[in-house]
Amino acid sequence: MIGSDGWTAAVKKETEAALDAHGLIKVRVFSDDRAAREALFQSVADELHAAPIQHIGKLLVLWRPMPEREKLPDEDRKPGPRDVKVLKYSKRGGQRPEVRKLRVLGNQRLSPGGQIKRAKPKTVSIKKRSQS
Repeated sequence: MIGSDGWTAAVKKETEAALDAHGLIKVRVFSDDRAAREALFQSVADELHAAPIQHIGKLLVLWRPMPEREKLPDEDRKPGPRDVKVLKYSKRGGQRPEVRKLRVLGNQRLSPGGQIKRAKPKTVSIKKRSQS
């Protein structure tokens, strides 16, 4: 939001951070002069190396490609164990369901019957195996 003080260093810093995080942002300008808003729109886009997308009223839309994020070592980890509640309903309607708490590991899955099964590796066709 660009207030009565105009395009300050603090506003520039926040706009830069928002563009890095989201790529496409909207900036509201509190100015009644349309020509001044258009000039500000072009100067902001040039200063931030962003593309001016749209100018509707007091709203400016800017876009800049997002920078590539470096991968942290933890992002390649497999999913950890998770605790699951399994309800086993009685054949007679008046009884409470039996509740079992199970721990499902990352390489396991829960079948519809409440059994824990080990996940099978994905099968690859002979043609694809020979290509790689």
